[in-house]
Amino acid sequence: MDVMDWNAIKMFAAVCETGSLVRAAERIGVSHATVFRHIAALERQVGTRLFDRVKGRYVLTDAGADLKEIGAGIITSFEEIDRRVAGRDEVATGTVRLTAPRSFSDSVLPGYLAEFARDDPGIAVELLVSNQELNMSDRSADVALRVAQHPPDHLWGRRILNIDWAVYASPDYLQERGPVCALEDLRAHKLLAPAGTLARHPAFRTILSEAQPLSLVSCDDLTTMASLAAGGHGIALLPDDMRRPDLVRICPYPAAPANCLWILTHPDLKGLRRVSLLMGYLARAFRRDPVWNP
Repeated sequence: MDVMDWNAIKMFAAVCETGSLVRAAERIGVSHATVFRHIAALERQVGTRLFDRVKGRYVLTDAGADLKEIGAGIITSFEEIDRRVAGRDEVATGTVRLTAPRSFSDSVLPGYLAEFARDDPGIAVELLVSNQELNMSDRSADVALRVAQHPPDHLWGRRILNIDWAVYASPDYLQERGPVCALEDLRAHKLLAPAGTLARHPAFRTILSEAQPLSLVSCDDLTTMASLAAGGHGIALLPDDMRRPDLVRICPYPAAPANCLWILTHPDLKGLRRVSLLMGYLARAFRRDPVWNP
């Protein structure tokens, strides 16, 4: 058997992940015809079909599944060669899969990523919006923005900044119920109550122990709590990444411990140029943005 082509393995992996020749081609930066030729050549080389077409998607055959398992190690080895040997002065290209919570994805990330695209047009960013931690070991994502006191030990990265908590309310609510000029004024207002696991969050420990009046509506999700506050249900204690145009930041709440924002990747990817460029850019963008220093 001839030696397998690295490009064919890379394109095979992209089709496995996307289920589509077109999306695989977009991820790698080639035409879908090129992907098709490499997959066809790989199937001829191994002597069997690697994919079936099922309802318009490319689905692995048993042989394809076996090759995927073996190919994961091959891809890791070639990426290591790229990191250690490839010239670092070349223009970085390729796709980086970035996972981030909804709050950042809906607010600051669109602007940050637009600037990154202007500075590094060869790097495509696939934004995966999720409040859950993705398994980066299986390449579900390359880079993660995560709020945590201590990130998982198996990931590598840096702490970007601390995110403070503050009291928020809608302008209409404040106009109707009166202003909040200091923390002492909070007891004249009803706090949107946390429910479920959110009620045990350290940020709420102090305010819930101070006989603070609570709203009749409670919820277990900070994004929903922000929406309830915008709807006039009461004041809300929120981290600053939940800020939105229809809420007024009344005052900081220093009794709530700050959230730590981390940017993380798998140790095997930290030397990959497109990954390091995106991580470095996002760290700088967050730190220089005055929105995080109200």
